[in-house]
Amino acid sequence: MRALTKTTLADTAVEAIRSEIIAQRWGVGEKLPNEAALSSMLSVSRGTIREAVRVLASQGYLETRQGSGTYVRSTADFGRPLDVARRAGLRDQFEARLALEVEAARLTALRHTPEVISQLHALLAARGNYSGEDKAGFIKRDLAFHKAVVAASRNLALVEIYDFFSMSIAETIEATLGEEVPEPDMQAHVAVVDAIASGNPEAADAAVRRFMAPVIATLDRLLMS
Repeated sequence: MRALTKTTLADTAVEAIRSEIIAQRWGVGEKLPNEAALSSMLSVSRGTIREAVRVLASQGYLETRQGSGTYVRSTADFGRPLDVARRAGLRDQFEARLALEVEAARLTALRHTPEVISQLHALLAARGNYSGEDKAGFIKRDLAFHKAVVAASRNLALVEIYDFFSMSIAETIEATLGEEVPEPDMQAHVAVVDAIASGNPEAADAAVRRFMAPVIATLDRLLMS
């Protein structure tokens, strides 16, 4: 593997290791070199390697086994479908996001704890309202809220799928910060949390659909114009 430059961090380490996996440098079920070896190969810290392994495990490429090491779970090129998803129309991205978030809200309504509701309210308070400044920071805070809803579903597969498409989801958030597509306001976000807190999966389902409806309707109108 080629050593990384000082300007690259975990994202580049992810790409470097993923490329080797797809090229089948290590086969399915084969153990990866340990942290120290990978750190030396890429000239990055062990912390960077740990973060890269965590990301690749969430994407289905790797599996970590306590006390044993990290093993290849799949050598399939998941990156290509993701590129296709990114190139897909914004409406398709919102539609896919809606499908994921509706099911996450339904499950979270059934499985949440008081601590989860408190966490969601805290994340909304941290998110705040978009002021037109620090777009990247706002997107990160908004995405953190939606990821927390999905995580509270306690469905690992759903969490992994949502993480896998997180860049596409961040793009949908960014699209609502422009002039054409409406941004779901704080009231719409609070309504989702309140519906989850009610423990009624149908109410949670409806709240997420109401949350997304103005965005999808606007995109439909723009596509027809």
